[in-house]
Amino acid sequence: MAHLLGTQSLHVALPDRVLLDDITVGIDEGDRIGVVGRNGDGKSTLLRLLARTQEPDEGRVTVRGGVRIGVLTQQDEATAGTTVRERVVGDRPEYEWASDPRIRDVLAGLLMEIDLETPLADLSGGQLRRVHLAELLVGDWDVLLLDEPTNHLDVEGISWLAEHLRRRWGAKDGGLVVITHDRWFLDAVCTRMWEVHDGVVDPFEGGYAAYVLQRVERDRQAAAIESKRQNLMRKELAWLRRGAPARTSKPKFRIDAANELIAGEPPVRDTVELTQLATSRLGRDVIDVLDVDAGYEDTTVLRDVTLHIGPADRIGVLGPNGAGKSTLLALITGDLEPQAGRVKRGTTVTVRQVSQRLEGLQDHLRSRVSDVVGRYRSSFRAGKDEVTPGQLLERLGFTTAHQKVLVGALSGGQQRRLDLLLTLLEEPNVLVLDEPTNDMDTDMLAAMEDLLDTWPGPLIVVSHDRYLLERVTDTQYAVLDGTVRHVPGGVEQYLALRAEGAGTTAPAEPATRSTAGPSSAAAGSDADRTHSAPALSGAEVHAARKELGAVERRMAKLGTRTESLHATLAAHDQSDYQGLQSITEELRAVEREVEELEERWLELSELVE
Repeated sequence: MAHLLGTQSLHVALPDRVLLDDITVGIDEGDRIGVVGRNGDGKSTLLRLLARTQEPDEGRVTVRGGVRIGVLTQQDEATAGTTVRERVVGDRPEYEWASDPRIRDVLAGLLMEIDLETPLADLSGGQLRRVHLAELLVGDWDVLLLDEPTNHLDVEGISWLAEHLRRRWGAKDGGLVVITHDRWFLDAVCTRMWEVHDGVVDPFEGGYAAYVLQRVERDRQAAAIESKRQNLMRKELAWLRRGAPARTSKPKFRIDAANELIAGEPPVRDTVELTQLATSRLGRDVIDVLDVDAGYEDTTVLRDVTLHIGPADRIGVLGPNGAGKSTLLALITGDLEPQAGRVKRGTTVTVRQVSQRLEGLQDHLRSRVSDVVGRYRSSFRAGKDEVTPGQLLERLGFTTAHQKVLVGALSGGQQRRLDLLLTLLEEPNVLVLDEPTNDMDTDMLAAMEDLLDTWPGPLIVVSHDRYLLERVTDTQYAVLDGTVRHVPGGVEQYLALRAEGAGTTAPAEPATRSTAGPSSAAAGSDADRTHSAPALSGAEVHAARKELGAVERRMAKLGTRTESLHATLAAHDQSDYQGLQSITEELRAVEREVEELEERWLELSELVE
């Protein structure tokens, strides 16, 4: 494969340390490279050097003649007096750019919900990010250098971007270097990885899963100071190999070695123990959202919502921006009263939310990290272990030096980790996380997930980070068209629903009232379909929706019963064969009923979509 660009003996020093030391790397045609490493270790600096927007202290960057390089930085500028159309396609006439399939694909994938005549100054930060990404992708480049392209993209947008980059060039054409904390995206797009750490760049073959495998092997041979990182990455490798079938097929080498490495590794979570702990703390009744309509003033955002949250449920919430995810969280936390229906809470339930706005830190910005943590409990139970707040800080990447820094001087990722820690120290028994992955590198995400694995209670997570949702939650719900529906197939089923048109009529949150009720929304959806199936009347659609809700409630109850039977089976006297057989038969009967209900659920879903 032909060489595109590369570096030779790059050296970059900061006043207090060497950032990059004697770095020689190359990008060839067909390379799809993901860059990972801790925040501040030099990932963005390396990208700027490759783009030749920053000069090294020593060394050089070489580019093959005629190679066109496109760059996406983290800085998005809103030029005054410029519209979206002008920024993305310039002054080209519409007939010209509208006939270009690449431009049409990019506009449909990133800017479908943005008016092209909108001034850039009127856009939100997330919309402006999409415009800058679209401006880059409509161009014709031999190499793309992308710094955090998934920021502000939802699950659907990230999936589109991954597919676009996979199809953009032939297998042996073009080059891509991308920095992102989105591990699903890395696995979906990249064939090589660079880890930037301690002044060096270590290359790895394969995507993120393959990188984890090789890093575990490397860490096995490392010094004792690396033992904590080694154990954490071994745990993540175990999850990748056991719990994500689509991902475990990615490493094409050393599969036997990977299996050997995790042979003695327990599951990432002790489900039985956590269920017993959660039940003892909360009882069986936690939060039930029953036939609820919810919204703001005269605006109804969610309709006919029924959701059961059990003592050990780990729930991921999916949905496009503005669909109503924040409204659902507000119902769960008690910050919003329903317009109709009711929310029933257990008497001992205490809910705490870690929000995107880091509201829990606003009163502590002028205090040192160690002083703030010292105001809370002196110990915290993490699974079977009692740990001190200082030990928790270390688990979340706070060195002794970091603990002496003012909270207001911490980076965004450090503040987010501290906010999570303070929330845990308050000892709630229901935890809600709203976009918890912002500003975190992959190492810190793994550390946070490791801590959440010991959480003995209901966990509700809203995130566009697909990897995180699949990693820390066991079941997913989608907020679409003003309703909340269970998606047994997880993110894949959610994306399929979106591709079919579900969620395109969701009311803005909060915005003017949508005049279309559930029946009219369904009718509108049916109008866009082929007429292979007879249209249902409004009464039939209503009846199907009611049955669908009943099926979902029954499936939720059976899910709780399945967990209970597994716990009973594990705790039962193993010498009591008759008792074990009775429990096993009941478990199989429950599983058969779940399968039947899932089939009926799919049938009803097709009717009411």
